[in-house]
Amino acid sequence: MSETAPLPGGLQEIADDFAAMPDPDKLQLLLEFSQELPDLPERFAEHPELLEPVPECQSPIFLVTEIDDDSERTVHLHFSAPPEAPTTRGFAGILHEGLDGRPAATVLSVPAELPLRLSLEEQVSPLRLRGMSGMLARIQRQVSERTAAGAE
Repeated sequence: MSETAPLPGGLQEIADDFAAMPDPDKLQLLLEFSQELPDLPERFAEHPELLEPVPECQSPIFLVTEIDDDSERTVHLHFSAPPEAPTTRGFAGILHEGLDGRPAATVLSVPAELPLRLSLEEQVSPLRLRGMSGMLARIQRQVSERTAAGAE
């Protein structure tokens, strides 16, 4: 049996926290991530057309990435998710906590099965986990496009 590689960025610690919790407490932790999701910066709040929708999510969520011109190509994540969608906001909060401020290479190295590594299969429907996969896929696609464009 092969050992699963650790998750990059701050995601392994988050996954470990979820795995260590009793099942009833996992939704509370997800709710805490939803409450910690930063507000959208004004430059995006005033221009929602700059954000990309994530149709895989059951709730309306939009995201955009920014990449610094530094040597590591530091990634910044911004999300717009309604407060009445705590699961969706929680997933966005996990991605923000684990990946915001990390190098582009780290963000691009996150495995697609990240949602399954959070030990939430008993608390959250497969459709909701698919929504988080959709968020991650869009983040990685945007980072890939922006780093390629910056290299030209």
